[in-house]
Amino acid sequence: MIHTSTSEVYGSAQYVPIDEKHPLQPQSPYSASKIGADAMAMSFHNSFELPLCIARPFNTYGPRQSARAVIPTIISQITAGKKTIQLGDVSPTRDFNYVSDTCRGFIALAENAATIGKTINIGSNYEISVADTLDLIRELMDSKVEFITDDQRLRPKDSEVQRLWCDNRLITELTGFQPQVDLREGLQKTIDWFTNPANLARYKTDIYNV
Repeated sequence: MIHTSTSEVYGSAQYVPIDEKHPLQPQSPYSASKIGADAMAMSFHNSFELPLCIARPFNTYGPRQSARAVIPTIISQITAGKKTIQLGDVSPTRDFNYVSDTCRGFIALAENAATIGKTINIGSNYEISVADTLDLIRELMDSKVEFITDDQRLRPKDSEVQRLWCDNRLITELTGFQPQVDLREGLQKTIDWFTNPANLARYKTDIYNV
């Protein structure tokens, strides 16, 4: 059994890159619910020898992603022809992973018995700020769109995770997993999908999705 956790359980990094021994910090109800779910899942391994691995993916992006996430928010607003795009805080950093790499990570964990009973990160070991991600998307889309802060998109101060950067050495050591899609290539694949009018029509670029 693969139980899906999240990098959000680590909260804002106390050290980087973040390995699986990093303290857990319930900075939001979402991360708190994941911490509790992780403990419940692992209890079944400890008590009943359930062959379990907790997968802890960092920030996945790509085609079909929810408009709540920052990358589709940026791309869809530019594609819709907005002169300005609205975002929240762009200073936090993330370890973005193209969806196919995240899926490959899950498969690698499932296929290797050495992962049983362990909590294992899935990530790229690459950190970038939301602001720099915005600049890269603008470059790839040849856009000069301006950014403005939308206050309703700002998370409560103490719940915002300021820094995420994955230490992916454990998954590599146990399974040989390595990311295959770098950020520039992954963003271009994502842009290509969103710029298809039939796909863009699924998104409401005039509202803030929560």
